[in-house]
Amino acid sequence: MAKKLLFLVGDYVEDYEVMVPFQALSAIGYTVHAVCPDKKAGDFVRTAVHDFEGDQTYSEKRGHNFTLNATFDKIDPADYDGLVIPGGRAPEYIRLNPRVLEITRHFFENDKPVAAICHGAQILVAAGVIQGRKVSAYPPVGPDVNAAGGEYVDIPVHKAHVDGKLVTAPAWPAHPEWLAKFLEVLGAKIEL
Repeated sequence: MAKKLLFLVGDYVEDYEVMVPFQALSAIGYTVHAVCPDKKAGDFVRTAVHDFEGDQTYSEKRGHNFTLNATFDKIDPADYDGLVIPGGRAPEYIRLNPRVLEITRHFFENDKPVAAICHGAQILVAAGVIQGRKVSAYPPVGPDVNAAGGEYVDIPVHKAHVDGKLVTAPAWPAHPEWLAKFLEVLGAKIEL
C-alpha cells in the first residue's frame, strides 16, 4: 500500500514549493493530499511565485490556482505517513489555526517524517516542535527559529538539512536535494 503524505497549504503558498513536490511525490507513487483551513476538496488556493532577482529579498508575482484534493476538517493526521509544509505567505497566517499546529505536533510526537521549506518553518515555530533541533528556512525566518529554541542553519539556497526525520531548506532552488533527502527519510527506494 502506498504511503500517504499530507500537505498544509493556504492562499499565496509559494507556487513552486507546492506544485513541484506535490506532483513529484504523486508521480513516484505516494498518495498526496493537500488541505487548507476553512476549505474543502475541490476548492483552490491562489499561489505566489517568489523569485530571486538581485533585490534584498525575493520578488513576488501571482502564480496559479492550486486545487485542494482533501477537506481540512475531515482529515486525520494518523492516516498519514509524512507531512510537507511549503513556504510562501501561507504559513504566516495558517499557523494561527490551532488545528494546523495540532496536526503538525502529531507528526513530531509520532516520529513521522516532516519536510518544511522556506517560510514553512513558521508553522514549526508556532507549533513548538523545534526546541533543540537544527532547522533551515528562508533567512529572515532564522531569528524566529532561534527564539523558539531551535538552531537556525544558514545553508546555500540550493541545499537542504536533515535533523532526524525533519528535512528543511531555505527555498525552492533546493528542491532536488530537499526532495531527495525527504525521500530518504521516508524510506523510499527508487531504482533507475
